Amino acid sequence: MANIVEEIKRPINEEMKLFEQKFYESMQSKVPLLDKVTRFIVTTKGKQMRPMFVFLCAKLIGEVNEKTYRGASMIELIHTATLVHDDVVDESFKRRNFFSINALWKNKIAVLVGDYLLSKSVLLSTDHKDYDLLGVISRTIREMSEGELLQLEKARKLDITEDVYYEIIRQKTATLIAACCEIGVLSNNADEALAKKMMNFGTYTGIAFQIKDDLFDYLSSNVIGKPVGIDIKEQKMTLPLIYTLKTTSEKDRKYYFNTIKRYNNDQKRVKELIEFVKSSGGMDYAINVMKDFQQKAKDILNEFPDSEPKKSLHLMLDYVIERKF
Repeated sequence: MANIVEEIKRPINEEMKLFEQKFYESMQSKVPLLDKVTRFIVTTKGKQMRPMFVFLCAKLIGEVNEKTYRGASMIELIHTATLVHDDVVDESFKRRNFFSINALWKNKIAVLVGDYLLSKSVLLSTDHKDYDLLGVISRTIREMSEGELLQLEKARKLDITEDVYYEIIRQKTATLIAACCEIGVLSNNADEALAKKMMNFGTYTGIAFQIKDDLFDYLSSNVIGKPVGIDIKEQKMTLPLIYTLKTTSEKDRKYYFNTIKRYNNDQKRVKELIEFVKSSGGMDYAINVMKDFQQKAKDILNEFPDSEPKKSLHLMLDYVIERKF
């Protein structure tokens, strides 16, 4: 899998190296504590998939320029801020096998750092009068917040339908990948129609990405360091589960709904539910839906002439649904 990521990066290798430096500069402040925390963020970064989307989409129609770098930094600032805030909300003390910011510096500092990063993403656009990019990131921040709140509201009643599930993952996960793709082409002065097309490309990719994440909950091999059945324990209604409960008998529905509601910490009942989802076709259904969204994204990509960035974006789409973590 590491080789695929290197292959994806090939047309944007130089840009990614320069981006790291520019991203760190975009976070700097006059507060020593803040700089200490942001230095830690830079050294514990992940694969940086989102900036890769920005650069590849920019190169799909033109060249990477200073506006592209600013757009990629804005996206990564938002993404990092949401991870910092998520760790506080989830009371999580580890992130990618490193201690999280709230574990090292306590919740109050973590929340303020997240707020600071969000404000920097907005300032980066207004300082350079990138008002088209400002529109995209403002919408993205709003949608991500709405998605989180919609999930919390629905989780209390456990009444998530398939349509509501798609809306939650579109807002929570796909909207940020959509913003990457839209910002990539906007940095090369794309018109409204092309910007919308790339936003759709990112949305389909992001939904496929999240369905893949949800499938990990049902895999017996613990490949991503996430305990099997954790979504069920946290009473998260994901696609394999929604489909299974919708298509099963009334008797089984009541029994397994009870497992989620009252016995979500009973290891035996959770394991039993996982096996039931697998045998009832819940996994297969989710895999087919994931592949449908992947194909929708590929259909958009195929409208562009062949190029190295296009090839990398195709590889990215394969990586999204074939990854093991």
